[in-house]
Amino acid sequence: MEREELERLVGGRLRLGFDEILNHPRLPEARHAYLSHFVGLYEGDPFLVRLLLEAGRFFVFHCAAVIETAQDPARRETWFTVAALKEQLAIFGYASGRQVDHLVARLREVGYLEQHRAPGDGRVRLLASTPKLRAHHTEWLATHYVPLAILFPHHDYRPVLSRDRAFHALHCGTCLPFHPVAARLMMTLAERLLFFTHAAGPLIENVVLKAAMDAADPTAAVPYIDAADRFGVSRTHVRNLMQDAERAGLVKITGRGGRSILILPRFWVAYDHGLAVGMYLHDAVNVVAMQRWATSNKEGDTTAPPDRTVTASHSS
Repeated sequence: MEREELERLVGGRLRLGFDEILNHPRLPEARHAYLSHFVGLYEGDPFLVRLLLEAGRFFVFHCAAVIETAQDPARRETWFTVAALKEQLAIFGYASGRQVDHLVARLREVGYLEQHRAPGDGRVRLLASTPKLRAHHTEWLATHYVPLAILFPHHDYRPVLSRDRAFHALHCGTCLPFHPVAARLMMTLAERLLFFTHAAGPLIENVVLKAAMDAADPTAAVPYIDAADRFGVSRTHVRNLMQDAERAGLVKITGRGGRSILILPRFWVAYDHGLAVGMYLHDAVNVVAMQRWATSNKEGDTTAPPDRTVTASHSS
């Protein structure tokens, strides 16, 4: 599981092994907590749900936060531009420049991204996140640390779970070197990618799994069609996604009119594997981020960074 590369990035032995996470006896409890927090992050916010329906916007949010925080005003090659965003998204398999342009335009339109001329070079346009994007990403990141805090309460995840703004920026700046290994690990999760490549796929996936866990019966049939109404996609789209999942051996469509599904063992195994990969990566990043956090605290520098690392000109 890319251990050698992760240890190089961390600068020493990893704190957690992948098998240690995957085989933890409390993993089902951590899974349920993650599902609840993830669904809760989007429940009741139809605007945000609509914004995330197009496949790829999850990665745009994350890459935008990471690139912006990691940029160095003195190093032009690190600036947060559309080209830099496209380069990072290509690592995760989103190589369509036209699609990225569309996603960026939409996020600018609704106030999640801004674009300004670079200081000293009017030919370069810099992107900048807005408080709306940063607020969402802070909550998104905290959600992904919830299962780690349950499995390993003796590790300190308090800064990220408390939504500390300065730590969030530091954590994002730490993430960038981890992207290539994260992308390679993600490409091994074929069953999870089935959902990530469909509009609203991760939302639908988590809702049906949470419903199955809430039923407290792994053999219970759970409805899935209502996910269409909750997330503003067509019932045909949700049904087609479930048919793809059935062909992949993840679910069995059942009930009158095929409106319910049984979650098959392969689905639970695949989901837990993906969840463990995410925790494996997040803990490695947290180790580095916490080391930097401790250093900044010793030096008395605990203030939040400015809204944009590269101060942009607001002239049009």
